[in-house]
Amino acid sequence: MEYGSIEREIHVEAPPEVVFEVVSRPEHMREWWPDDARFKSVAGAPGELFWRDETTGDTMTVALTVVEVDPPSRFSFRWCYTDAERRGDSLLVTFDLVPTEQGTRVLMTETGFREMGWEIAVLEGQYGDHVSGWDHYIPRLGAYIARLVSTP
Repeated sequence: MEYGSIEREIHVEAPPEVVFEVVSRPEHMREWWPDDARFKSVAGAPGELFWRDETTGDTMTVALTVVEVDPPSRFSFRWCYTDAERRGDSLLVTFDLVPTEQGTRVLMTETGFREMGWEIAVLEGQYGDHVSGWDHYIPRLGAYIARLVSTP
């Protein structure tokens, strides 16, 4: 296996402007992905994502940095830094939004796994965790957008 990138694609029946807000604003992001998100949708802005373990009550905090904000077509950020000061290697997540006749094609790409410098067992584990994570969260993104646009 290559472990180079993860790509997931869905189609949603909502305009790109709505989808852009959902993937780029913390108040929407926390509805489908992390338990909490804190960042400004401005290129270069630092932020954090939070996941709570319901069993232990522990919270995992992951630093991010917004990379590109190009409404309504692209939002990207870096996360999973190897350095606590956000200077080390990191993974890049990009949401590309393409208008269609019935809504928006959402293409999520996560890259940078091989560049992280992990030993092969760590690389395989991290890649697998991210694959299963996106397999869980991308459908939640679609479901949240469907609920959002159906609410009067």
